[in-house]
Amino acid sequence: MIPPRSAAVPTPSSQETAEPNPAANGVADIVAAGQTRLPGNFGMNNQRAGRPTKIDLHVHVVGNGAGGTGCWYRPRGWTRWVEPWLLRSVGLGRNTLTGDLDAIYAAKLRDLVAGSSLDAAVLLAQDEPHTANGEGLADVASFFVPNSYVLQLAETHAEFLAGISIHPGRPDALEELERGLARGAVLLKCLPNCQNIDWNDRRYTPFLERMAAAGLPLLAHTGGEHTLPVIAPTLADPRVLTRALEIGVTCIAAHCGTSSGLFDRDYFEVFADMLARHPNLYGDNSAFCVPNRRLRRRVLETCLAHPGRILHGSDVPVPVMGHEALARGLISRKALGDSRRIANPIERDYRLKQALGFPPESFTRAAELLRLPARLR
Repeated sequence: MIPPRSAAVPTPSSQETAEPNPAANGVADIVAAGQTRLPGNFGMNNQRAGRPTKIDLHVHVVGNGAGGTGCWYRPRGWTRWVEPWLLRSVGLGRNTLTGDLDAIYAAKLRDLVAGSSLDAAVLLAQDEPHTANGEGLADVASFFVPNSYVLQLAETHAEFLAGISIHPGRPDALEELERGLARGAVLLKCLPNCQNIDWNDRRYTPFLERMAAAGLPLLAHTGGEHTLPVIAPTLADPRVLTRALEIGVTCIAAHCGTSSGLFDRDYFEVFADMLARHPNLYGDNSAFCVPNRRLRRRVLETCLAHPGRILHGSDVPVPVMGHEALARGLISRKALGDSRRIANPIERDYRLKQALGFPPESFTRAAELLRLPARLR
């Protein structure tokens, strides 16, 4: 059932609406000292110790490598225009790009998660695109986040879980997978249409079999994409996950195959059909509250009809807004107004998803599906 138009975002407390103050939490000191690694007690909320319950499984990491993390950020073409928009969405200025972006951004994420209703967020690495044979495709990607960096952040801070990213065609793909498993990776993230990954390619069978044996879920972008360069548009189709599902990998179709603009193809009906046929397929509702993600009433009704199969994700730093949901009659004007008073985008997205009618299972089911490290089980 779609919530009535009178439904409002639950009123947040003053703590939730207050703009996070990085200096009060040590970010200024971290940057001034040139540290790339956040101290172990940075912003720690002791109530979050132990197994996380409510998880945002779709949060992106960016960095410029100034602190030696191995990250790089090189927006290309029209995607350069998106850059300041993404930074502002998490309260950072464009001048951040010339400083230690890695430390500043990680500290900001830590502040946002700790100040939200969620227990943890999965931070996503980003591998470079490769050919099917594993040859790197130079000058194609716009950013890179190594697995070692997100694993390090997750090992240090209770609010962070690590989502690794590996192109399965890489010569060292299986070795890199083993390294991630050993260090506590909770899922593997990919953007098939941006990284050139066709999971139905039988050359990737050993990689998928190892993922299935290890219980490592695959979070794969499905549907349109406009914030990163797309090199293989047809791989936005959720059917790219068919072989992985048949092998036994738990797959999460990010965005549920919905389109990302007016002119790209929408694969939601394909996703909905696959959801009925594959019990190990899930979706996530990341980017359902951004300006260019077309959240139709049919999409929302179908998602709400499958409690426990649609998982919570925000897609931060992609801006979180409820205007399109209001325009389509999916939330009330009051709900939109309430959400706009929440400065924290991770919390704003959480509240908007509640207003859209997503049940508690959407926020807690990931804790049962992710490959949580032993220290959190």
